[in-house]
Amino acid sequence: MRRFAALYRELDRSTATLDKRAALIAYFRSAPPEDAVWALWLLSGGKLARIATTRELRQWLGEVTGTPEWLVEDCHAHVGDLAETLTLLLDDPPVPEDDVPLREWIERRLLPYAGRDVPLRREAVVNGWRQLRFDERFVFNKMLTGALRVGVSQRLVQQALAEMSGVDIARIAQRMLGAWTPSPGFLRDLLSEGELATDRQQPYPFFLASPLETGPESLGAVEDWLLEWKWDGIRLQLIRRSGEVALWSRGEERLDGRFPEIEAAAATLPRDCVIDGELLGWRGSEPQPLPFTALQTRIQRRKPGPKTLADTPVQALAYDLLELDGEDLRERPLAERRAALARLLEAHASPIIRVSPQVAAASWEEAAALRENSRAQGVEGLMIKRAASPYQSGRRRGDWWKWKIDPLTIDAVLVYAQSGSGRRSTLFTDYTFALWNGDVLVPVAKAYSGLDDKEILTLDRWIRAHTVERFGPVRSVEPVHVFELGFEAVNRSTRHKSGIAVRFPRILRWRHDKPVAEADRVDTLRALAR
Repeated sequence: MRRFAALYRELDRSTATLDKRAALIAYFRSAPPEDAVWALWLLSGGKLARIATTRELRQWLGEVTGTPEWLVEDCHAHVGDLAETLTLLLDDPPVPEDDVPLREWIERRLLPYAGRDVPLRREAVVNGWRQLRFDERFVFNKMLTGALRVGVSQRLVQQALAEMSGVDIARIAQRMLGAWTPSPGFLRDLLSEGELATDRQQPYPFFLASPLETGPESLGAVEDWLLEWKWDGIRLQLIRRSGEVALWSRGEERLDGRFPEIEAAAATLPRDCVIDGELLGWRGSEPQPLPFTALQTRIQRRKPGPKTLADTPVQALAYDLLELDGEDLRERPLAERRAALARLLEAHASPIIRVSPQVAAASWEEAAALRENSRAQGVEGLMIKRAASPYQSGRRRGDWWKWKIDPLTIDAVLVYAQSGSGRRSTLFTDYTFALWNGDVLVPVAKAYSGLDDKEILTLDRWIRAHTVERFGPVRSVEPVHVFELGFEAVNRSTRHKSGIAVRFPRILRWRHDKPVAEADRVDTLRALAR
């Protein structure tokens, strides 16, 4: 535990990526595999089964330290992070205990107590508090609260493992996709230089496009690029290997059973393959997808019934071929992969799995004109991909770009605020905005990005001084300030009081010049719904 706590402290205090990677390499080289694999799990975002609720932790802390409940709550409010609050309010043991390995704490002293009776869970937690010194206790509490974030991305951890082992990072990333069990055997296989049988069962890491922030003229001749519509669906890898079919989302989740019509169509593909594409709600043969919200009714149902299937039909629009008959095609040029994809799906001739059409443009000016018509097509803009590009992993700038249309905008009134998380946990940074419906302000969107640090501090001070009511962590504030919000789309929704839902809302600017009475109305937003 001490070794992992020292690593956590070093990662937390460092701002240099190279230093963090060096610390990770040193840890994985020296730690026993039984500990190292749990460290990998935690640093990659894995969470332990819940041992205690946050309320129980605060209650037990008060009982152990004799601190009144109101004072524990007040300390938590000021510190912002519960794990740090728990650590600060506890004393170090008078005599340091012998170091216990990380695997011992997790596998024998925590996980066996998940779901047990309260006295047993309390004993397990309190024993940890009494035995661990400050740094180890902090990590212990982070594991309990499931908030072990330390400014290290999964990609950085994979880079460290690749540098340490000599295994290609793309292979490491592929082996870590989906659900895996932290065990020494998994770590051994993860760092194996040879190809494993299980490598063929996994999807490939997704290649992600970067936002195009300047005009496309800087990319060179338009003839060197392939243009496609930017669909608003679920990014998908469709895998058919040895007659078995699997659908994987970009979130590394298998979608078995949720889209049976896609699985059935994939089972009839004439050859084994791995296809990268977009899953969309789609009604009719014309190129007009359903809004993203239509898919939410499908992805939440593992076994959709006949009515759900009929109400929200889906299609898979394919735009890349990553593997064919067991051969990895990712290093081949995109134009070659697209041609092979077109031949494969033309032979298949399925209305459920189709090639995403290319957008023909003789110049960047013509492409810009087509992009302006994106909303009429039900898409978010254009994808621009270098025809000669390989299929990489993660977000690599230079070859794939997304050229999205300008956002829709409204002027809305700030009505609620809540504190943020991480370094912003002591500030009010999560906001709820409302529009006029008659003489009443109706909440329509939540947003937490778009303001700079100076504006956040100014608004935080104002919120504290102008709170009208409190609802747990949420504060209702005087309806005084107007903000311009941007968003990608508006859809009708029965789950929202306003009857509409906006997609990807964010703050564009603080409208100091606009009085509250001139903020937009709900009818204005409804008129934008598609």
